[in-house]
Amino acid sequence: MLTVAGLFTALAGVLLGIIWGALPGLSVNMAMVLLVGMTYSLPPQIAIIFLIGIWVGAEFGGAIPAILINIPGTPAAVPTQMAGYPLAQRGEGGAAIGAAIMFSMIGNWAGLAVLVTLAPLMIIIALDFGSWEMFLVAMFGVVISGTLTGKEQAIKGWAMGWFGLLLSMVGTDLIHGVERWSFGVNELRGGIQYLPVMIGLFGLTEALNALTNKRQAPAATKLKRFKPSIRLMRRYWRSALRSSVVGTVVGAIPGAGANIAAYVSYTIGERATGKKFSDGDVEGVVCSEVANNANIGGSLLPATTLAIPGNSSSAIILAALALHGITLGPTVNEDHPGFLPFLFACLLSSNIFMYCLALGAVRPSVKILTLPTGVIMPVVILFALVGAFSVSFSEFDVGVMFLTGLTGYALLRHGYPFAPLILGLILGPIVDENLRRTILIYQGSYEQLLYRPIGDLLIVAIACSFYLGMRRRANP
Repeated sequence: MLTVAGLFTALAGVLLGIIWGALPGLSVNMAMVLLVGMTYSLPPQIAIIFLIGIWVGAEFGGAIPAILINIPGTPAAVPTQMAGYPLAQRGEGGAAIGAAIMFSMIGNWAGLAVLVTLAPLMIIIALDFGSWEMFLVAMFGVVISGTLTGKEQAIKGWAMGWFGLLLSMVGTDLIHGVERWSFGVNELRGGIQYLPVMIGLFGLTEALNALTNKRQAPAATKLKRFKPSIRLMRRYWRSALRSSVVGTVVGAIPGAGANIAAYVSYTIGERATGKKFSDGDVEGVVCSEVANNANIGGSLLPATTLAIPGNSSSAIILAALALHGITLGPTVNEDHPGFLPFLFACLLSSNIFMYCLALGAVRPSVKILTLPTGVIMPVVILFALVGAFSVSFSEFDVGVMFLTGLTGYALLRHGYPFAPLILGLILGPIVDENLRRTILIYQGSYEQLLYRPIGDLLIVAIACSFYLGMRRRANP
């Protein structure tokens, strides 16, 4: 990480992430997924440094347009917009931006501290998992990602999760080598690659959605002094601590992304302080930014120790690692010695660069906030095309990307979430292989599965997730 190439790559990734996140309509996932395929020719270490830098930079970058022009650069910045834009209208946008810079860094520190502390413990626990427990953990990830999609969307979330599982079953069976649902198409015998699917959903779909959105961005408010002040930390340390816990815990739940963490933290903050943040309050910005940045470390915890992504961004990191032949899970320390400390160093360096670059990149970013969508999105579509082709230099992958993107656009219009589908697609092989291995091991004596305490706890968790989803649907 401390080589010249590593530091320069982190610097470039963070800067690109801040600029990308500052452009309305360009999400964190879009930035990462479009560039995964293009990192194929890079050394694995450089590719991961670059993607981590983009992730860290873009999570902060979304706060800039949210505060200054009332349009969140990323979905996780919506609570920041609600609390920050009224401040900008009163001429206090500099204070809101300064708070976003400082507390984004603090949120990243909190997430990293949790990841460094708990990852070794999680690996020790996960090493005791058998096929039955791994199947249930993967199923819990799919189910909970559907449950958390919204009060009235649990059924849609679960449907997308099952559809992702279905797509993951296409190709050659992992146990007996039998072809499934390939329909004689040679390209389908190896299964559907999830990178073209992710590029279609997070690149092409979002670009098409932005092109058809007629809303025009208002002019940016004038930005005065925005240097972060240590007094903010002394004043809002309680909210920062509370939001750090919320961000990391929500991040560790599969399918619960930074947007959910920011909303939960924002709501809890209002109840704890008795304030109405939407009237314009720096503390609302603090709650939102700490949570969505702490979410990074939290989401990487199950991704690194169980190979189960906490959100779509960590799923993209898993995809990038798989592209370079690196598989994570309980045996990561034996299979790839030194990888976890390297990942910690990537997050540490990117966080430092984010704070330093944010101080100099905010004012230039303001000047590009109002670039017309008709200029930006065709470039995004071009990146999607190149990114899909560069995964395996296959025209079939480009077709999958276009088909997924067009289908995703139709699903988005009807309120279907994408995170459960991605979780289902990535976790499908884990579900399939471990369930069938369990059946082979315990054939004729399935009652023994009930004497595995961890498995029993996971069954209860899955049942509770279904119950909560149905209850929220019945009581919107």
